[in-house]
Amino acid sequence: MTGRIHRFDALDNFRDYGDYATAAGRRIAPGRLFRSGHQARASDADLERLAALGIVTVVDLRRPSERRDQPSKRPPGFAGRVIESLHDDGGEAPHLTFLRTADLTPESGRRFMTDIYRRLAFEPSHLDLFARYFRVLGETDGPTLIHCAAGKDRTGLLAALTHHLLGVHPDDMAADYLLTNTAVDLERRAPGIACQLEARTGRAAAHDAVVAFLGVEPLYLETALAEIAARHGSVDGYLEQALGVDAALRDRIGGRLAA
Repeated sequence: MTGRIHRFDALDNFRDYGDYATAAGRRIAPGRLFRSGHQARASDADLERLAALGIVTVVDLRRPSERRDQPSKRPPGFAGRVIESLHDDGGEAPHLTFLRTADLTPESGRRFMTDIYRRLAFEPSHLDLFARYFRVLGETDGPTLIHCAAGKDRTGLLAALTHHLLGVHPDDMAADYLLTNTAVDLERRAPGIACQLEARTGRAAAHDAVVAFLGVEPLYLETALAEIAARHGSVDGYLEQALGVDAALRDRIGGRLAA
């Protein structure tokens, strides 16, 4: 699994989420599906590496306010398609509000994240972006990059939905989701993040609380998928009813991404 992780100077959690076996006896082609955190701090060397991957579509799952605060860098001459949300809620991202106003403990962080995941699949911006992303997969042959801020929650759910659609085994889906905890190197990064949080909020956060907030846990994805099934009967029902992914589009996506 760690071979999926691409290391950059200042681009976090960059991974290939293709190259999995599917229930149809196929394998997803490697080098076609990438996921990451934002690219606002990317170095020149990072941008060169991105250009070498040949990415033709970038799906930015962040809110407009997040994009304004941390604008993406692109490789020189990048001419690919960028899919962004036009839904501006007029406020800061919920995780920033939580960090600014709540006491960060492992328990409060898990409660917050579980609640976020319960709503994640149904926010208007995500319904729009997820649907546009799947349409792109059905009509484009080049590599696609999906990302949000940290590349773990919004991105993690969309990658999991992609794996479900393609027939990836649930164990592989879960392992790919949890790979964030390895890719981000939580233990090493937590002290620096704790200092940033204290400078921003004036309140100290315990090391284990920061680790819990920066990472992902099986419960989070399970919560999102359970809520999807509760509202739409199944993940397949959600894909079709909420995102417009019908049988014809599923077949096109599977065909285009097959190794």
